[in-house]
Amino acid sequence: MDPVTLIVTALAAGATAGLGDTVSQAIKDAYGALKSLIRVRLRERADGDLVLDRYEKAPKTWEEPLKSELEEAGVGADAELIATAGRLIELIKAENPGALMKYNVDASSAQGVQIGDHGTQHNVFPDRPGPP
Repeated sequence: MDPVTLIVTALAAGATAGLGDTVSQAIKDAYGALKSLIRVRLRERADGDLVLDRYEKAPKTWEEPLKSELEEAGVGADAELIATAGRLIELIKAENPGALMKYNVDASSAQGVQIGDHGTQHNVFPDRPGPP
């Protein structure tokens, strides 16, 4: 995962985790630290704070503008910011292992399964004897 995607993923996960009442103080602290570091890096960008604030309210709409601002600010070379994002993700995974999974599928008894985005599948199953 490239550094900007890692940072945005951690930011989104931290925001989502932070909404829960049972989230640990360590996650809250790591999320706060990540946001603070991002703000420092975006300080010199004209719309940096605006994009970050808007991203928190509407992540899907503002994800690409935030990534663009982060790339322009050179966060891909900021070892401290990348490490903080990685730490937040690890804390969230430790507390809730399924939190960052896009899909959680049990296909142990399935036939003709497709998992993922934007796929096309055509299945033809032979007739089987017995009840359907």
